Amino acid sequence: MFHSVKGAWESASRENMSDVRELTPEFFFLPEFLTNCNAVEFGCMQDGTALGDVQLPPWADGDPGKFISLHRQALESDFVSANLHHWIDLIFGYKQQGSAAVEAVNTFHPYFYGDKVDLGSIGDPLIRNTILGFVSNFGQVPKQLFTKPHPARTAAGKPSPGKDVTPSSLPGHPQPFPCSLQSLRPSQVTVKGSESPKGAIGHIVPTEKSVLAVERGKLLLPPAWSRTFCWGADDLSCCLGSYGSDKVLMTFENLAAWGRCLCAVCPSPTTIVTSGDSSVVCVWELSMAKGRPSGLHLKQALYGHTQAVTCLAASVTFSILVSGSQDCTCILWDLDYLTHVARLPTHQEAISAVAISDISGTIVSCAGAHLSLWNVNGQPLASITTAWGPEGAITCCCMVEGPAWDASHAIITGSRDGMVRIWKTEDMKGSVPGEVAPEEPSAPPTSPKGHRCEKNLALCRELDISVALTGKPSKTNPAVTALAMSRNQPKLLVGDEKGRIFCWSAEG
Repeated sequence: MFHSVKGAWESASRENMSDVRELTPEFFFLPEFLTNCNAVEFGCMQDGTALGDVQLPPWADGDPGKFISLHRQALESDFVSANLHHWIDLIFGYKQQGSAAVEAVNTFHPYFYGDKVDLGSIGDPLIRNTILGFVSNFGQVPKQLFTKPHPARTAAGKPSPGKDVTPSSLPGHPQPFPCSLQSLRPSQVTVKGSESPKGAIGHIVPTEKSVLAVERGKLLLPPAWSRTFCWGADDLSCCLGSYGSDKVLMTFENLAAWGRCLCAVCPSPTTIVTSGDSSVVCVWELSMAKGRPSGLHLKQALYGHTQAVTCLAASVTFSILVSGSQDCTCILWDLDYLTHVARLPTHQEAISAVAISDISGTIVSCAGAHLSLWNVNGQPLASITTAWGPEGAITCCCMVEGPAWDASHAIITGSRDGMVRIWKTEDMKGSVPGEVAPEEPSAPPTSPKGHRCEKNLALCRELDISVALTGKPSKTNPAVTALAMSRNQPKLLVGDEKGRIFCWSAEG
């Protein structure tokens, strides 16, 4: 049983030469696998040590999140880049078999080489089942892809041979993408989309050639963004429209049975999720015939909220759907199986906005002026009150997608007071995992379960849409209603309730 990182390393590296291990993908993205969060009784070791959470190296400070984060950073380090070809030689290359494998102490039982054993030629079922048991428990050597040494990857730094590598000695990384947000500068004029929205901006999609935007009550559909899903009609029906015109392609009257639609999200070209004052989250399948929509059919109705659902967010990468409601709760749903996954701890106010990072799976929830971050399993990461008073209530939010190895997050929020605020996460200095912070305004927030959040949220920038337009602040800013971040370049697009779109771009 995997009990200690140190013990596993010492066993595989020097104490037991028959102990062959390789890090599973979870070592680079899932801190939860190191924690016995369900308090399962695994018993004790022979020396009496109780089995539970995996014992981490000292440099992880007892924090599984930090352990995983440093592993991700190490994958992008110059040391790994300079030695990657050696690993390829052992696993897929010329050191996998033959004399080079013997010299590298990289040989295994013949049963583990798939091309060396012909199970069909073994008549004795006992021997055949024994071999299959070996393979099932220990795996097989991958197919050899290279018969010559693999060339080394070019790395910026040259690590010294034989030098011990620790997290603190890893070469520094370039500044992550969110740091460019510090240099954002506003454009002198408002951005004109391909279509002129007729009210408050509801959805913005930046493309390579233009900026697409629609008003509230409309949603641009991927992948071409040439169609819109519209709701808010007096008869409670919804329709499919053509972007840039008032043409209605198809009307869906069957949605009226589920009450007034208040929000929608489109995780894929053929899946639309809606919800509203019925409190039921409905997942619909858009049928296509010869490239044209032919109908909208209900796949699943998801029950869990007790009041109107006000916002939705989805991530196909992590197969997550998040719904936020006026009942002050957020619920996580499995997007593949369309089942309940988890309910986030109750917020103090109705949920106004949610977002999901496609890089880390981090979930953002906004309730009033309160901003909270959660991991993909619903555990608290960070929380902060962003402003005071009703005018500071958050109306929309989005995540800034940085490099996969970067454990920090950048979150952008838009508020009723017309301000755009950029937040970043910071590791808590000297924090003790599991310790509950004292009840004081400056203390790190805690979840209702008493678990201390892992990170702090710090304000990076405040952007004023009035300053962007006139050069002077205003006391009567219209509310920010939509946000979007360009993926290809550091460009922030902000929509307001007057139907205008503002742009901030990073220098350089």
